Amino acid sequence: MSYRISILDKSPLAPHDSATDALARTLHLAQQAEAWGYHRFWLAEHHNTAQLASPSPEVLIAWIAGQTSRIRIGSGGVMLQHYSPYKVAENFNLLSSLAPGRIDLGVGKAPGGLPLSTQALQQGFSQAAKGTFDEQLTQLDGWLSLNDPAEEDGIRATPLPAQRPDGFLLGASLQSARLAASLDWNFVFAAHLNGDKALLHDVLNDWRANSRRDVLVAVQAIVAQDAERADELAGQVEIWGVELENGQRVSVASEQQAHSFARQSGSALRSLTRREPSLLKGTAETVREGLQALHETYGIDEFIIDTPIAEGTERIASLRLLAEAHAVTEVAL
Repeated sequence: MSYRISILDKSPLAPHDSATDALARTLHLAQQAEAWGYHRFWLAEHHNTAQLASPSPEVLIAWIAGQTSRIRIGSGGVMLQHYSPYKVAENFNLLSSLAPGRIDLGVGKAPGGLPLSTQALQQGFSQAAKGTFDEQLTQLDGWLSLNDPAEEDGIRATPLPAQRPDGFLLGASLQSARLAASLDWNFVFAAHLNGDKALLHDVLNDWRANSRRDVLVAVQAIVAQDAERADELAGQVEIWGVELENGQRVSVASEQQAHSFARQSGSALRSLTRREPSLLKGTAETVREGLQALHETYGIDEFIIDTPIAEGTERIASLRLLAEAHAVTEVAL
């Protein structure tokens, strides 16, 4: 049995790039991904980050969906804690009306930024009224499910599409997998953020016991023409584990971000550890073999590929080489 491959894009800015440059590259990559046979193209949400031009995946989804024809387009993901579930349902019902049968609504728990941007996004929100993340996701599912004509004084998340957007919960815990299963949503294990193989095994086994939906896993992968260059590119990837005195734990992309997070949280650092990135790297064949091994070991149906390369030419080449290797495997099967 084979597996599908998809892309998670963050619209990174290479040195001397403008946001316009980065976003034009994202569109070009989406169009190429469609031609290369990728199944989905997802846009991330990051706030107050000079290196990334992707705070609003909904806007990019609309732009890209209008300039592609087959590939599924979605969010990877909307950071639901910042928003009204009703407004998110409206946005994605509108997108599903613009591109019927092609829209994915991926939702995540993370803030997508440092504490000051979270405070700005949530200004005026009542935390008590907003409820827990589980309650927010349940509300969102409810708004997406209300597709019957409303009574005169009723409320619906209009426009009502012929086909609702497909829902995906991004996470790396048993709790997240069980929440997705309880709502009959898809679940994506975020192995690009948490590479714990024992946890992956436990969560995916639990997922299969509670859902008949496919097994999707997000992974980081860097492909180059030779192993040496792939190693060089992988050496530029940083993941720092942060634990604050208030008990909060997060992962950030640099030591500077770690100290900024602590400062903005108003809590001292308890521990700061640079983690070995959990990524596949090497030639196209090496990375293909790595994906195949994960597919066979864990029964993964689809990989969401995050390629942490800022420079545009090499990032696009990495994803092209992987697609070509995957296509050869598909023909062989």
